[in-house]
Amino acid sequence: MNREILVLADALAREKGVDKELVFQALESALASATKRLHKERIDARVEIDRETGEYKSFRRWHIVPDEEFVDPDNQMMLREAHEFDESKQMGEYLEEPLEPIPFGRIGAQAAKQVILQKVRDAEREQILEEFLERNDKLINGTVRRVDRGNVIVESGRVEGVIPRDQLIPKENFRVGDRVRAYVLRIDREARGPQLILSRTAPQFLAALFELEVPEIEEGVVEIKAVARDPGLRAKIAVRSNDPRLDPQGTCIGMRGSRVNAVTNELAGERVDIILWAPEPAQFVINALAPAQIVSIVVDEERHAMDVVVNEDNLALAIGKGGQNVRLASELTGWQLNLMSEEQSAHRAEAEAERVRTAFMTQLDVDEEVAQILVDEGFTSVEEIAYVPIAELQQIEAFDEDTVNELRTRARNAALTEEIAREEALDKASDDLKTLEGVDTELLLKLAKFDITTRDALADLAADELCAIRQLPEERARELIDNGFSDVTDEERQLMGRAEIKAATQLIARARESWFANT
Repeated sequence: MNREILVLADALAREKGVDKELVFQALESALASATKRLHKERIDARVEIDRETGEYKSFRRWHIVPDEEFVDPDNQMMLREAHEFDESKQMGEYLEEPLEPIPFGRIGAQAAKQVILQKVRDAEREQILEEFLERNDKLINGTVRRVDRGNVIVESGRVEGVIPRDQLIPKENFRVGDRVRAYVLRIDREARGPQLILSRTAPQFLAALFELEVPEIEEGVVEIKAVARDPGLRAKIAVRSNDPRLDPQGTCIGMRGSRVNAVTNELAGERVDIILWAPEPAQFVINALAPAQIVSIVVDEERHAMDVVVNEDNLALAIGKGGQNVRLASELTGWQLNLMSEEQSAHRAEAEAERVRTAFMTQLDVDEEVAQILVDEGFTSVEEIAYVPIAELQQIEAFDEDTVNELRTRARNAALTEEIAREEALDKASDDLKTLEGVDTELLLKLAKFDITTRDALADLAADELCAIRQLPEERARELIDNGFSDVTDEERQLMGRAEIKAATQLIARARESWFANT
């Protein structure tokens, strides 16, 4: 029997061209599986084969675990129990008990052979995958092998990948035998089928196609800075040149549009706008919204947003069909863009001035005339009045020295009172809400005004409610929430924006996931 094992291991190793040690490991695994099946209890078995003589021994073993993890007496043992048998055992080790070896026989040999074949197939798959990874290919060119429930299986040489249905460009149809090109999105080593997960909708696919068509990109002379796509319809790609003598847009377009047309044809007619990247965010946004003419831009660093004013004739062009142009420009630049006409901008500026004027009248206890003077001088908060160099206040012709000193004192008192209120509001917030990703101090303060001080309370909100709390004045947000958003204006809807609602949805989802994880 022992000699039979050695002969089998030697024959299989030569037949399959694998290391003999792999065969012995497969035999041990097969014998261990057979040993488990012979016992009524659900045991953990191990078999050890002597590589020289072919003799084998069987063991039943228990995993040594901490007391709080002990749930399976058939396969686990606590440390104090293990020490009753062997005091040298440590946590995480195994305690073993010899078992009567089972006969090897024909069934054992057949089972071992199946295990070995599977291990050989796994080794071949891993070797093919490693060879592919060594080439560091971003794109894969292959042939459609089959279509399974909308997923396209692609074969390229010895490598096989799958394009999931949601990674296909809408309205694309592939048949068996069609040539296809896709981007390697990720590697799934645990998959039983194709391990390469491919995509034709990823922004990286567009960038890789341009790198293929434009040699200057591969050489590093032209650099792709950002990509945004609406797959199959429209895309924007931002480029810059590392050589001041080279026009990056013209380089990517090519002679008579040859280069960009080649990319468009590969993407089922997807229109590609090539944008000149700029280090200044405002200029980058202007470039991204072209050909619409921008009148003015107001940058809000705190909200990472920009209010973009265009004249009435250019508003529809800047927004694009279904908001596509402004949405892609927002994704490309990384800024939330709020488009508005000059009339809307004037209304907003007037409303903001009214808000600041009212705040000054309330916090500084001054009349409307004094508040209006402060607004006209460009002050927007009591903190500015409290801590701006006093020389700036003294330059206001309408104020004498006594008025300046009194305003300064009132502003500092109001700022101190507000800071105390901030600290109290932050103290009310629970630790799980403070540490939730995406929740900052500003949001904590706004939520506190609505008595939302825990993660659970945040998780109970709807996305539009959170948007109203974040973007609109407190009174207006309460009014909208109470009325179920039935009277929300177009300007408020634009202020809340699709990107803002998406961010609010993600934040609430994180709060709910955190809640479920801890309950």
